[in-house]
Amino acid sequence: MKVTKESIIGDVLDMAPDTAQFFFEIGMHCLGCPSARGESIEMACAVHGTNVDELVEKINAFLAE
Repeated sequence: MKVTKESIIGDVLDMAPDTAQFFFEIGMHCLGCPSARGESIEMACAVHGTNVDELVEKINAFLAE
């Protein structure tokens, strides 16, 4: 699985639940709410003031392990 900034958070969590830690790190603690699960990673980063490229890189590095 390769994550991009257009990836939907719910899809990422469904495929790799352990990635939740990276969303928690950016202050996204409402991962169970429907709107959060339907957002792209890019939209979540914009709302939480986080660099999307850094988050995507972290998640992909984790998934590559």
